[in-house]
Amino acid sequence: MRALILDSPLLFGWLPTTLTWLGVGSLVFLLVRFRRRWWTRRVPLILLVTGLVLVAVAITLAVWAPFPDPLGWRVWTWGGVGVGALVAGIVGFGGRWWRRVLIVPAVLLVLLTAGVKINAVYAYRPTLAGVLGVPAANAIDFAAVPATEPVVPSAGWRPPADLPRGGRVATVDIPGTVSGFPARPASVYLPPAYLVTPRPELPVLVLIGGQPGDVTDWLQAGELATIMDRYAAAHGGLAPVVVVPDATGSSFADPLCLDSRLGNVQTYLAADVPAWVAAHLQVGPGRAIGGFSYGGTCAVQMATNHPDAYPTFLDMSGEVEPSLGDHAKTVQAAYGDRPDPEAAYRATLPLTRFPQVRGIAGRVVVGRDDAIYGPQAHQVVDAAQAAGLDVTLSVVNGTHSWTVAKDGLAAELPWVWGRLVSSP
Repeated sequence: MRALILDSPLLFGWLPTTLTWLGVGSLVFLLVRFRRRWWTRRVPLILLVTGLVLVAVAITLAVWAPFPDPLGWRVWTWGGVGVGALVAGIVGFGGRWWRRVLIVPAVLLVLLTAGVKINAVYAYRPTLAGVLGVPAANAIDFAAVPATEPVVPSAGWRPPADLPRGGRVATVDIPGTVSGFPARPASVYLPPAYLVTPRPELPVLVLIGGQPGDVTDWLQAGELATIMDRYAAAHGGLAPVVVVPDATGSSFADPLCLDSRLGNVQTYLAADVPAWVAAHLQVGPGRAIGGFSYGGTCAVQMATNHPDAYPTFLDMSGEVEPSLGDHAKTVQAAYGDRPDPEAAYRATLPLTRFPQVRGIAGRVVVGRDDAIYGPQAHQVVDAAQAAGLDVTLSVVNGTHSWTVAKDGLAAELPWVWGRLVSSP
């Protein structure tokens, strides 16, 4: 039953198709009446109220600025459909008993369809289980994993007969002991090779999600376990151990992945996370950091500001520099308490840091149709290469969505693995 419903794809297939047809039928039911008064008075009222609501939402988003990017036309279209259905249900509530009974489920079906369509734009929740927050089938209690096992080099390791078919995911607490950063619980992916004896010496990949977002986004929207399991299956169970820490503090917070009055995120990622890894995981010295959107920007920031902690980075759809949408606002929010806020801000920027660091390497991934982050990706790569660093650009199909993050991680994982296992 779980595989049929909860784990069925929500981005394509029978489930979203069925919901779409039910939603279209429900919208027709809500909007179509065979009375002239309905078309001359009620429908214009529905359109007017819907338009006013959308304008109010647009103004609120412009002032509040919870999202780093403008919402696309498909999001506004389907959002308008959902609002219109709700207004139509309220305006048209009445008539025969059977119509009154059907109006509420009709509105809910249209709202559900609109939500599915908006979800598909960003590929945010690929299954119904992700939407409902149902624990993954591969979830495991971290305390149940043996803390220590005999360890052998990954180059000489051979998979045993009892190698699991897939890895396991655990939820853990990584406290901000040094940084004081109030991090939410993190996630850890343990590949099949980590779950057997002897345990090969595996590298670590730290992945950061987007903003706004949840710490579990890499597991849900990014389908992390599926990508890593696929890689492990092709390499005898070997894959990096993946740690997914919190780098924002809350769903809508944006601390810019800096050490500033917004929070000591860099110290958390450079000191607290590696300390937890060393204390709780049996892994090798190879360590990389990657991320999508906010996480991609953060990955480059960490590699350039803390190259000893993360000499390898994977930037997927990141910005050329952290931003709250406006340069002056960003500088003031982060370093307004410093004598020279602008200088303090610029000193941390990757483009400033590239000529000052040696030994780091990275891969930058961007969607082919990403008109906002595409040019910024070229800026990052050009600046890094001008500084003599091993940084290249990969272009995959898509815009600024989790589809790009998934394809980018899968495409660059062989390079990440090769660099990590060759690290001294």
